[in-house]
Amino acid sequence: MTNTTVEPDEATRLRNKVVDELCADGNISSSEIEAVMRKVPRHDFTPTDTPLDKAYDTYAAVITKTDEHGVQLSSVSAPQIQAMMLEQAQVKPGMRVLEIGSGGLNAAYLAELVGEDGEVVTVDIDPVVTDRARHLLDEHGYGRVHVVTADAAEPIPDLGEVDIVMVTAGAWDISPVWTAQLKQGGRLVVPLRMRGLTRSVSFIQVNGEHGPYLESESAKICGFVPMQGSNAHREELLLVNGTPEIGLKFDDGLPADPHRLDNAVTFPRHELWTGVTVRIQELIDTLQMAMAISLPGFCTMAVDENSDTGVVDPVNKRFALAAVEDDTFAYLVTRRTKDNKHLEYGVHALGPHAEQFADKIADVLRDWEADRRGGPSPVIRVYPVGTPDEQIPADRVIDKVHSRISLSWPSA
Repeated sequence: MTNTTVEPDEATRLRNKVVDELCADGNISSSEIEAVMRKVPRHDFTPTDTPLDKAYDTYAAVITKTDEHGVQLSSVSAPQIQAMMLEQAQVKPGMRVLEIGSGGLNAAYLAELVGEDGEVVTVDIDPVVTDRARHLLDEHGYGRVHVVTADAAEPIPDLGEVDIVMVTAGAWDISPVWTAQLKQGGRLVVPLRMRGLTRSVSFIQVNGEHGPYLESESAKICGFVPMQGSNAHREELLLVNGTPEIGLKFDDGLPADPHRLDNAVTFPRHELWTGVTVRIQELIDTLQMAMAISLPGFCTMAVDENSDTGVVDPVNKRFALAAVEDDTFAYLVTRRTKDNKHLEYGVHALGPHAEQFADKIADVLRDWEADRRGGPSPVIRVYPVGTPDEQIPADRVIDKVHSRISLSWPSA
């Protein structure tokens, strides 16, 4: 489908190197996705001033638009993320696919996968993004892709039913429109934010006893530019003690009485090492989810480096797993083990009940190590808003505007 053009040998070499790496690390497992990612010239869909080595960085996105404050509004996702989500989507020839969050490149991949008998509709709220996508798709022979400028959380006129909805912008909620547009048994792939953690989730529709709901087939760690429009959602920031030094970010609303934390930093920092160790490169996605499910006050913590006095000492000042319980807060830290091959997890806690709260968080980590480590991710189910509690099997229910999302660990 692409035009016959002479590409720089270096671009071809780098593109093949990226695909070789993705095949080797398991992000690409199907020959169809391997073929389209070798074929479509990724660098042509990035900004013209993007160096080839940046365009073909296997694990990094290329930012295409920011606002006046430097906040990222649009990007070309990393090859690893694109491959992962295409594998999750299981696109077949002849399918109809709706892509939400346009840019051109992923739509080109989808057009190759559905073939001449399929159809791809790509939608974005930003006319600058859709204009650019239309130009790039036409230039590379993908004129059959329908490009629409609209808020995809609202109904797309004359769309009809589709086999797959693929969302390529970070979503906090599941719009009812997306599920309404799916055919029976269709698949929704979406980077869904739950309690501040984002996972690319592949959902299928299930006809339950009380009506249809979505159930996850897979969930993988990812990061995405947040969605704009009516489905946009911002985390709420709690500045501990009213200063910009320590910020706690809550995805589902602040604690009932956040001022109870006002004096937490006046207490000595309690430090506890848990004995739970992980390999340096080990994925900790299920550990993150274990904390999010088990701790009602789960949040993330960031430290303003310009105001940092050392009251807290996270390893990563921009992002640390944390939690709040009444008048006390705590966060995770790590240190290298003596063999220099592993990291041990610790807990720092501040407040009048620091020791007890640190013990509680350590127990969550030890339970994860004993029962969840190396196992499957929680099953994620999405129910319509208003679904009664008794119809939702869950270890944790997260209430959104349009949906109720349940997280449940699979049976042992």
